[in-house]
Amino acid sequence: MNLNVNNKYRNSVFTTLFGEPTTLLELYNALSGKNLSPDTPIEINTLTDILYMEKMNDVSFMVDDKFVVLIEHQSTKNLNMPLRFLMYIARVYEKMVDKKAVYKNKQIKIPMPEFWVLYNGREPYPEETKLELSESFTDGPHDKQLINLELTVKVLNINPGFNDVIRERSKNLNGYVTFISKVSEYELQENGLEDAISKALQFCTANGILVEFLNDHAVEVINMLMTEFNMETALEVRGEEKFADGLAEGLVKGKIEMLRSMLAAGLSAEQVQKIVKEHGISEEDYNRIKMSFEG
Repeated sequence: MNLNVNNKYRNSVFTTLFGEPTTLLELYNALSGKNLSPDTPIEINTLTDILYMEKMNDVSFMVDDKFVVLIEHQSTKNLNMPLRFLMYIARVYEKMVDKKAVYKNKQIKIPMPEFWVLYNGREPYPEETKLELSESFTDGPHDKQLINLELTVKVLNINPGFNDVIRERSKNLNGYVTFISKVSEYELQENGLEDAISKALQFCTANGILVEFLNDHAVEVINMLMTEFNMETALEVRGEEKFADGLAEGLVKGKIEMLRSMLAAGLSAEQVQKIVKEHGISEEDYNRIKMSFEG
């Protein structure tokens, strides 16, 4: 059952870390409380064209052809997740099933869905809660027995101090939470985001946290975090009504700070030039930042 997955979107650190069957199985076992064997079939089928964002925080995958699991990671609260997941799962099923088969008499079997949101934002949030689609109905009945369409999303707060048992069951999830929380912690202490990310990378490396992943994806991680954190800053500072302008400013700032981090980390001239070219950093900004390091 192979879906047409479009990879031309901006990944997040979360989707990059959990972009492999092995890490997804570990995460699913932690969330579900199951202990599926390492050889359990996992098929990633993440879609990228319906959440209306360039940067994706979601993963969708099949577990042993029995369950289709949708997980979204968020750093901001969103009460519309049941509706978003409804739109998402409809597209997943649409791609799974032969369109002509739905008009035949024989019943089509489809994998049972599970919906999860992992929250690690700065605003206070319960350790665990549920969001239901029926809460969005304008004049829907309050009697649950009369609701004809329901979709329930389980939301878990994965910040340090919450859902410790789940995080302990997934080394990668626990490592991710530690890394991101360290970036946030150091950002409040340091002069800028670039120093915070650099210090968090050093902390994780020294303490054996996500070492292989961070070593293999160092440039990507810095780039993605610069984008993610500056997008959040743009939203907080400018407000939703000025989202486009704020996002643009955040992305530009993120690119420049990313370049500073690359130079500070001592990357080769070839690596830096590649980053400059790929991310549209102006020659003027590049030369100015380079001179500040050489001077």
